[in-house]
Amino acid sequence: MALSFKEVAEILAIIDSSQCEEVIVEVEGTRIVARRGGSTPANPAPSALASRETPNPSEPGTTRTPEAAGETQTPPLVTSTRIAVDDTQTLVRSPMVGTFYRCPAPGEDPFVEVGTRVEKGAPLCLIEVMKLYTTIESPSDGIIAAVHVEDSKLIEFDQVLFAIK
Repeated sequence: MALSFKEVAEILAIIDSSQCEEVIVEVEGTRIVARRGGSTPANPAPSALASRETPNPSEPGTTRTPEAAGETQTPPLVTSTRIAVDDTQTLVRSPMVGTFYRCPAPGEDPFVEVGTRVEKGAPLCLIEVMKLYTTIESPSDGIIAAVHVEDSKLIEFDQVLFAIK
């Protein structure tokens, strides 16, 4: 059985939240190597170099690598979403990286909706990490003012999940 895209994404999310410098995971013929700092092997495979070649505009039909032209590649920018909160709201943040679920089981109603009155300790959602589910509970009494994450989406550590008024 090969790893699914979702399983690979979950493994990488867990590795990203850890302090490991390098992790190698092998499952039935599938090998994942993750290194911090973008380090690459000393002799990358030819296919890795070929995929990094770009057309050379000064010479038709030729290609060049960014490194040969003295260019460096920068990683894509990560954008963040700002959430407007007033002083009367309590933000519920994710304590871990994982997959966010609003419902206790597929096909069931969500734990809470915007406008739902909750008491301290009431379940708000589930976060799945490698088939282990953690229930996130309300830190205070109040009314759900906003749900900031879509169901079944990958979430990050300390990401805002709910606002309670």
